[in-house]
Amino acid sequence: MWGNALLGSVFAVAAAFAPAWAPAWAGGFVGPARGVVERVIDGDTVKVRVGVWIDQELLVSVRVAGIDAPEIFRPKCEAERQRALAAKRFTEEFLGDADVTLVNIGRDKYAGRVVARIEADGRDLGAAMVARGLAVEDARGAWCP
Repeated sequence: MWGNALLGSVFAVAAAFAPAWAPAWAGGFVGPARGVVERVIDGDTVKVRVGVWIDQELLVSVRVAGIDAPEIFRPKCEAERQRALAAKRFTEEFLGDADVTLVNIGRDKYAGRVVARIEADGRDLGAAMVARGLAVEDARGAWCP
């Protein structure tokens, strides 16, 4: 019990003085962070290689904050699968070879993945997907008729 309480106190103090680049245990890494897209998984999830320190990089899965796009891997119908493929193509074209900036980085519900706003050349990926009808804001999309 003392160990957990002491450890919690140490983390609380660290979080109080944590800069924007602090690790998650010290209050969270909120960014912005610059990176390069390694792979587009689907319309709203990409793998990004981010420089986190001198000669130190991190390859992380990033889910686009604030949107929901159709699922490629477990679609509920053929219409969802087709929309998911279109969303993935759009994301690949939107991000292209540009460096990306991750903004408002936070923890996601799955280990090893974060949620963040993704910008390429100053343009917001999530907003562009919603504008094109390839994603919806916040709520789960109903992609099947």
